[in-house]
Amino acid sequence: MSTAYAQFTKIIVIVISVAIVMISATLHEISHGYAAYKLGDPTAKLQGRLTLNPLAHIDPIGSFALPLVLALAHGPIFAFAKPVPYNPRFLKNPQRDELLVALAGPMCNLILALIGAGLCHLIFPHVIWADYLTSQGWSYWVVTVLLNFCYINLVLCFFNLIPLPPLDGSKIVSPFLKGEARLWYYKIERYSMPVLLVLLFLLPSWLNIDPISSYLNLTAGRLFDFLLMGL
Repeated sequence: MSTAYAQFTKIIVIVISVAIVMISATLHEISHGYAAYKLGDPTAKLQGRLTLNPLAHIDPIGSFALPLVLALAHGPIFAFAKPVPYNPRFLKNPQRDELLVALAGPMCNLILALIGAGLCHLIFPHVIWADYLTSQGWSYWVVTVLLNFCYINLVLCFFNLIPLPPLDGSKIVSPFLKGEARLWYYKIERYSMPVLLVLLFLLPSWLNIDPISSYLNLTAGRLFDFLLMGL
């Protein structure tokens, strides 16, 4: 494979990865809104956020710039779309339903990952994926798209389960906290974005400690290996 072709392939893979992130993040947010709608809250529907049109959901920074930078840096690729609004006052059982609404997004990404892995096995049964990733034919691109689709959705699923606002994990954890623990959790919410930025960028670059990547390797990475490699 020539250097020019390798560079071209690298650019196309980055474009494909960013496109997958944008689509997957959009479906993630739609899932939140649809779950809320089915549980009694029409807010997302009334604001036109239950549409598949990505323009209604894409955040220029979180849905495009962030995954592009991460792809160029060869890091785990994740993103966020504009949060789908919902009003917990409309929910039939607020404490239970807020948890279900929060879980809807990560579960959507998990289902998408399972679909990607299933298509890999269906189209290329009983193969070693590395053999196709060294080819230059159509099979290379099909396997590349499906493997990236599976892995990126697993990363989005587990990244969003981190219990820091504005990620879904915070909405999953908070209903289980009572009394003083819940008050302390609400107090540290205001610092959650700086904490997240430190974990994502400062610790890896300054101290060579990357807890987010380690967590994603243990969760998304291990599940990816199990789904695709049977390890």
